[in-house]
Amino acid sequence: MRVRIRWPLHPTRTRWLFRRTRYLFFIIGILALGYVGFTLLDARLYQVSAKRALETQIVENQIQVEKAHEVIQPKPAVKKGDVLGRMDIPRLGVSVAVLQGTSSRVLRLGAGHIEGTPLPGEAGNSGIAGHRDTFFRDLEDIRQNDEIQLQTLTSLFRYQVDWVRVVEPNDATVLGPSTEESTLTLVTCYPFYLVGPAPKRFVVHAHKI
Repeated sequence: MRVRIRWPLHPTRTRWLFRRTRYLFFIIGILALGYVGFTLLDARLYQVSAKRALETQIVENQIQVEKAHEVIQPKPAVKKGDVLGRMDIPRLGVSVAVLQGTSSRVLRLGAGHIEGTPLPGEAGNSGIAGHRDTFFRDLEDIRQNDEIQLQTLTSLFRYQVDWVRVVEPNDATVLGPSTEESTLTLVTCYPFYLVGPAPKRFVVHAHKI
């Protein structure tokens, strides 16, 4: 009976496979970093463009008011992706354009007004969502009594933080209209530095002042 002996791979072939595998992983890494970099750059450029457009619209609206000697109330933007305003949290250095809707594209470009909640400044609880790893990253340092400013086309609304909570992702009570006053609720995923889907939601609630 003849026994066939299988010899291990030749060292030269092993080194060749190792180099090829390392080269492949290197290319994949470069492509992944390039995609992330492009996505972040696209979002930042959009933010600059959206804020400039909002400032231009505010100036044009003020000119129209001065000419007409009366306050003009244009219809608020209601289409998905429309820029509603700019939100600033001075103490944290946060400044982000707020768009209508919470689609993946909207949240990639800025913060999104949660559909079904009142528009900022209206009576009731207005909800705004954002990604924890981009525009809402600094929310982890927000505190009670911090001021949140929301500039729309016609008005500047100021809010003061009442409380901060971590809740379950299906807890919709944080968006409920608890009173008839104008309130603001910011929502993002939690924990902030967890890789992968987040199991909780980080919620900031504020009232208009």
